[in-house]
Amino acid sequence: MENYNFQKDVATYCVTAESFPEGIAAAHEQLQALLPQNGRRDYFGISYPDHNGIIIYKAAAEIMEGESMPGLETFVIKNGPYNTFYIYNYAENPDSIRHAFSLLLKQHEVDPHGYCLEWYINENDVKCMVPLGKEYREFTGLNKE
Repeated sequence: MENYNFQKDVATYCVTAESFPEGIAAAHEQLQALLPQNGRRDYFGISYPDHNGIIIYKAAAEIMEGESMPGLETFVIKNGPYNTFYIYNYAENPDSIRHAFSLLLKQHEVDPHGYCLEWYINENDVKCMVPLGKEYREFTGLNKE
């Protein structure tokens, strides 16, 4: 497990999966059709429980400067510290992402109102991330609010 600090907010366009986990691949395929890879854009997966405890999953792509996609949903990945777990060749072990988040969410410094973030580093590797809570940011001097 490592720490990572987003220096600034990351604005993204999103496609919400129809179901979790079954709809994840379809959401990413729909997003890729709308916003194809260009070598500069980062791609993410964002998940969190709704008020009924049902997991909402969003395939997300970084908004490039000057880009406008009216009608497409947006989500802002907040700046600040995250606990991370890097997974090499995640497709070879489909349960690896679920296991990584299981470990990350057990950490006491995790923001209880945060989200799970998958950062697709390339087509083989993913960085699983969870934001750290306000108390941790204040304790370490990383509070930017």
